[in-house]
Amino acid sequence: MPDILISENIQGVAVDALRERFDVVILPDLWKDPARLKAQIGLFRALIVRNQTQVTAELIAAASNVAVIGRAGAGLDNIDVKAAQRAGIVVTSTPDQNAISVAELCIGMMLLLARHLTNAHANTRAGQWNRHQYMGNELYGKTLGIVGAGRIGFLTAKRAQAFGMKILAYDPFVSPDNILLSELNASLVDIDELLERSDVVSSHLPATPDTGHFFNAARFSRMKRSAFFINASRGSVVCEPDLVAALQEKKIAGAALDVRSVEPPQTGQLETMENVILLPHIAAFTHEAQQRVTTAVCQDVARVLNGQPPHNAVGAAIPEQTFQ
Repeated sequence: MPDILISENIQGVAVDALRERFDVVILPDLWKDPARLKAQIGLFRALIVRNQTQVTAELIAAASNVAVIGRAGAGLDNIDVKAAQRAGIVVTSTPDQNAISVAELCIGMMLLLARHLTNAHANTRAGQWNRHQYMGNELYGKTLGIVGAGRIGFLTAKRAQAFGMKILAYDPFVSPDNILLSELNASLVDIDELLERSDVVSSHLPATPDTGHFFNAARFSRMKRSAFFINASRGSVVCEPDLVAALQEKKIAGAALDVRSVEPPQTGQLETMENVILLPHIAAFTHEAQQRVTTAVCQDVARVLNGQPPHNAVGAAIPEQTFQ
């Protein structure tokens, strides 16, 4: 019986080391063929995925020999964790290994929006020299609103502090005396206050049934007309038609999205707007982050197959997170 199936493009030194110890089958495009994946999964003792393989209850039911599912990344919205746990399958993830890369990208997107850098770059490459057309704004003294004060939200805010930004945070699962908020000198506020006061709103929400379309017309209407919206978390937390309308009606000044509600998306109105920056879900795609992620997931899968507990097991009880 083969040991480990990797159904997406996951490579690196850690994978090579895994192959020296186990029988590893790498089929980087298998995630595109759920029927084939379902037919083969019962042959393996472990499955390693990124975010494209849909590990549904149906797939888990077919995984009769699988002992561990390793998620190379932080989000778990593509894995039915409860179904896996009912089947006695250990689920591991890499909750912190790519956090710095995501936080740095969020800061980069803030700078791109505030200084109109993508448009200025394209215009200058086209042979123009329109200095006055691209008058921007400083981040210094502005207020950053972090929605979802987890590890990535904290690291984003920590870096924003270096620019002299003030920090607001919203997270119903974080207490006001949280030590990380104290380190940021951040104010924990309700969502309406955060939206009304922030110059930049950065989403760091997980994808859950309760966070779907969290950012909608009502919430965009509470933002400053001069404010920017950034999302490098999950596309499902944004109602894209409402975001389009907010941008068209100038209820907000701009947006930067690394994630979309459907990936890859169909070309639409967002792609035509000059005050929108669109990226292909690359926040965690740095050499350093991917090395850490791959190493962590491979080590945990190996530990489980060797009868040891993983370092980054997903908790036995998944909290029902509600963001109202």
